[in-house]
Amino acid sequence: MRSLLLGALAALALPVTGYAAEGTRVQVTGEIIDTWCYYSGVMGSPDAVVGSAHHTCALWCSAGGIPVGLLAEDGTVYTILKVDNDAEAAGGDTLLRLAAHTVEADGMLYERDGLNYLVVSDVVSDQDITNVNHNDYGNVPSFSIPDPNK
Repeated sequence: MRSLLLGALAALALPVTGYAAEGTRVQVTGEIIDTWCYYSGVMGSPDAVVGSAHHTCALWCSAGGIPVGLLAEDGTVYTILKVDNDAEAAGGDTLLRLAAHTVEADGMLYERDGLNYLVVSDVVSDQDITNVNHNDYGNVPSFSIPDPNK
C-alpha cells in the first residue's frame, strides 16, 4: 500500500505536458464587447450588441463579472483574460472605461479548442466609441423588450 501511495505521489510530481499552450504576440484592433450578450443572442443579433446602443448593458455585464472580449475588425472574437498584469481586469470595474470603445491591444494570443484568449499587456490606443448606432436601435433596442401580448 505504501509503495502504491508513493508511486501516486511521484506521478503527481511529474511535469504535466500537452496542456499549456504557447502564446503568440499579437496586436489586435477592435471593439471591447460584452461576451455574454454577443454569444448568447439574448439582446439580438451581433449587430445589436456592439457600439453605443449596447454601451450601458456592456457596463452592467462587465461590472457583474462577465468577461469582456475584443471583437476584431475581421470578426474574430478574443476573450480577454487579463489586462496590464491585473487578473481582475477581464471582468469587473477595471474595464468599464473601455466598454464599447475601439482599441488597439498588444498582448499574447492563446488558442484552445477553437477559442481565442488574449492576455493584453498594453492598450496601445483607445479610439473611444467609434461604432455609434443609437440611431439604428435607440437607447434600448426594441427587440430586447418583451411583447406583453405574446
